[in-house]
Amino acid sequence: MDSLKDLPSVDQVLRSLSNRYGWPHEVVVAEIRAALAEQREALKAGGAVVEAAPIVEERLRKLSRPSLRNVINATGVVLHTNLGRAPLAEFQPLSGYTNLEYDLAAGKRGKRDVHTSQVLEKLIGRPAILVNNNAAAVYLVLHEMAAGHEVIVSRGELIEIGDGFRIPEIMTRSGSVLREVGTTNRTSLVDYRNAINANTKLIMRVHPSNFRVTGFTARPSLKELADLGRETGIPVYEDLGSGCLADLRAQGIDEPLVSDSVAAGVNLLSFSCDKLLGGPQTGIIAGDAELVARVRRNPMYRAFRVDKLIIQALETTLLALLRQDWQAIPALRMIFANTDALQKRAQTVHAQLDIKSEVIKSESPIGGGSTPDQVLPTWVVALEVPNPNAFEKRLRVAERPVVARIERDRIILDMRTIAESEIPALVAAIKSAAS
Repeated sequence: MDSLKDLPSVDQVLRSLSNRYGWPHEVVVAEIRAALAEQREALKAGGAVVEAAPIVEERLRKLSRPSLRNVINATGVVLHTNLGRAPLAEFQPLSGYTNLEYDLAAGKRGKRDVHTSQVLEKLIGRPAILVNNNAAAVYLVLHEMAAGHEVIVSRGELIEIGDGFRIPEIMTRSGSVLREVGTTNRTSLVDYRNAINANTKLIMRVHPSNFRVTGFTARPSLKELADLGRETGIPVYEDLGSGCLADLRAQGIDEPLVSDSVAAGVNLLSFSCDKLLGGPQTGIIAGDAELVARVRRNPMYRAFRVDKLIIQALETTLLALLRQDWQAIPALRMIFANTDALQKRAQTVHAQLDIKSEVIKSESPIGGGSTPDQVLPTWVVALEVPNPNAFEKRLRVAERPVVARIERDRIILDMRTIAESEIPALVAAIKSAAS
């Protein structure tokens, strides 16, 4: 039976390494010590001594590979929350210094807002600012507009979205006071009107992005709420959620447009950029100029502002939206994809496989906390393999990871979220998993 005395020294392992992957001496020694510490614990549990050098080399190899990697999304979920939601449009990050907060014409300090404000106002029709996501936008608006005062919200809109973000809790953190009106399924304009008092500072409408209430339901239109706000002098704020700037109704996606909210007359609105807008993770606050300026002056704005990489990525996406170049925005390109093209893509993949598979019709969910219960027609390649769970895992750990789904004991590869350029890597991953 092996004992602790059988473990090699750090120096012995160091001399036996065949590949240090370019890491400095201190890093290599730290990994050796970590590997030996694991072996000590294994020995105490009754294990045996194994050769340390290959273990250390594998640790160094993993350390050399970036943790954040490109993956092939074969699930068909266009806005996959765990895969970064909307895939980014291609852009080349600027290296070196930039004019992030420098006015080149005036030769003095500027504001980072200017890089997106002009195109945002052209798209939305209202002044707008950026924060790091829509949750931050909700907090900032509530904190600035209603801290210490009441905000009227329908009970049917006290929602929870991903990772435990709950409207009542964010209101509490912002210092505002929740005033619930109506019921879960029905709220009337009279309910809002009767709740208004001297302590009311905001009327809030929340879009239920990730669920739908159907049946015996009712709530006032946005225009009715906006009219009530003008009548009483109380601003109306809408948390719009997914931020749809392109009209997708022709594709069968019924999601409220930002332009519809603006036309209805809301005073402030906020939404995400990494959902149906198709950009990076950030949140937009738009609306009446004086209210947007007021929110921007809030001391917490600095804590939520975005960096230069987000600004550059978002500007790229916004300009494509302004040009209505849907093909330049991956999420919209997938949504607008022609089913005949998807079928052809599926047949291309199918023809290159040596394992049992077939091309079949299916459906793609949009995902990402948007468009609940709405799907798009698609074509998939269904793989029949002996152990689908093990096969799916091998796809995930391939050189180019592939994330697929399993249905009826078959691996499903949805062509809607697989780009033409990814097909060679996809086929290679499948063949590797099969072998």
